[in-house]
Amino acid sequence: MKGEQLNSFIEWREGHIRSKHFVLLLSFFVGCFSACAAVILKSFIHLIQYFVENHLIAGGHTWWYLITPMIGITLAALFVRYVVRDDISHGITKILYAISQRKSIIKAHNMWSSVVGSGLTIGFGGSVGAEAPIVLTGAAIGSNLAKAFRLDQKTMMLMIGCGAAGAIGGIFKAPIAGLVFTLEVLMMDITMTSVAPLLISSVTATAISYIATGTDPMFPLDQYDAFSVSRIPWYLILGVVCGFASLYFTRGMNRLEQFMKRHVRSIGVKILVGGLMLSILVFLFPPLYGEGYDVITQLINGNSELALAYSPLTNGTWLTANSQWLIIGYFVAIILLKIVASVATNGGGGVGGIFAPSLFMGALVGFVTGRVLNLMGVWVPITNFSLVGMAGLMSGVMHAPLTGIFLIAELTGGYHLFMPLMIVSVISYLTIMLFEPHSLYAMRLAQKGELLTHNKDRNVLTLLKMDNVLETDFKTVFPEMTLGELVKVISESRRNIFPVIDHEGHLRGVLLLDEVRNIMFQPRLYSRFTVGQLMTSPLAVLQFDMPMEKVMEKFEDTGAWNLPVVDQDRRYLGFVSKSKIFNSYRHVLVHFSEE
Repeated sequence: MKGEQLNSFIEWREGHIRSKHFVLLLSFFVGCFSACAAVILKSFIHLIQYFVENHLIAGGHTWWYLITPMIGITLAALFVRYVVRDDISHGITKILYAISQRKSIIKAHNMWSSVVGSGLTIGFGGSVGAEAPIVLTGAAIGSNLAKAFRLDQKTMMLMIGCGAAGAIGGIFKAPIAGLVFTLEVLMMDITMTSVAPLLISSVTATAISYIATGTDPMFPLDQYDAFSVSRIPWYLILGVVCGFASLYFTRGMNRLEQFMKRHVRSIGVKILVGGLMLSILVFLFPPLYGEGYDVITQLINGNSELALAYSPLTNGTWLTANSQWLIIGYFVAIILLKIVASVATNGGGGVGGIFAPSLFMGALVGFVTGRVLNLMGVWVPITNFSLVGMAGLMSGVMHAPLTGIFLIAELTGGYHLFMPLMIVSVISYLTIMLFEPHSLYAMRLAQKGELLTHNKDRNVLTLLKMDNVLETDFKTVFPEMTLGELVKVISESRRNIFPVIDHEGHLRGVLLLDEVRNIMFQPRLYSRFTVGQLMTSPLAVLQFDMPMEKVMEKFEDTGAWNLPVVDQDRRYLGFVSKSKIFNSYRHVLVHFSEE
């Protein structure tokens, strides 16, 4: 019955509402649902944290830090394993993969599964963020609504962007950051017709978040120092430091994740290893507990001592004028160990993203850099450095300077610090670009050739698949066939290339019609030559799973117009021609570029 009602509505909509207007209407609802998901997730996390901090850890029972992270990881891992039964980690990477490889289709369970998984993980002390899971949730809402109303792939891609923009706007109360995040991180091709839906979703989600949680920024800024031109050199130094810290974050986290995947495979061992690592780290360094947003608020408002107050390592003894370098060393240790805690959380079975870890590390990097400069006799406002350091880390890790600038300005209300935000963000981005061409989100797909970028030509090649261009109407021949038998095959073929295969289907070579044209009309030679004697090696052989960008590189390197395609066992599958690729390219480009 529901299916019939939906079909009736779709038919009515097609007759009464123009597609452009319906997209605007749908973007409003995507923003509403994304904001509701964000509010539910934040409330769920705060509910668990309230229980842990006010009923377990209250009264100095800090030994609970050793237990609660393990509880969260275990519950999240069991939920994913036995309820969801699908991998829901790396939310932003999954969105990028869906856009480039799955025709913008995201599984329906992602509309709720990441909320539950990340809520359990972070609420009990997982050292990750809730933003990537909620962005995946919003993108899944947009994708599935578009799919339900049978919209085309390009509109589904736009709805994914609307969901992501709404999720950022809803969870951060940052409408501009939601828009620029979609532009920079999801790498969607923004046109005038797509800006309006993205803004509608982002603003709608932010308004709902205001209604539900108030209009105060996430990190209220109580004190700040006005920007001074004389401090520009020190902000340049902070930008470089943030760039190298971003490089450490990106490479360190990627390698630690790979190490965990290779060496820890059993779910029980994952929970045990990840849970123990996280519990010990959180016990020794309580700022690593959860998202760390309380620590950020303290740092940007000049209350760094509160970040140390409950640490069993400090116990209040380092907070003296003569122990400033020890305090700096403590915070440096937290910076270095943050990625370990995050990987232990996700690798142990938890669900979370890198938004919060990058903001947390950025605040600490800014604080440490400012404190070191002060101890060296150069006075800089440490609170400002902590604030703009967040933008620097986010810009470097995500390769998104605009997102870093606008997000931190909206998160703190620090619009008066736009100049240092821009300086640090741009310098950090330029620094890491010297070493890493892709963000942590995108590098996994880029290595496989599955990443969409702002380069439209490259995007079209990424969207093209071997199935779209493979031609299989070539007559195959065998090495032992005589020239006479070959002539019979030639007479039945419309092609001038003949793949030579053995009886197991493996490609042995190719035979070109031009190579035998001068002897094929001499019957006296029909039994003298065999195909094996006449065949040649192809200029190159293509693998069926080879990205189209690599295929084009093969054509350019060899100068060929036709190349054979084989599977992993070198069994012949067909040919790809450069003209076929060009025709398919033009078809996809027209569709991809339509306003």
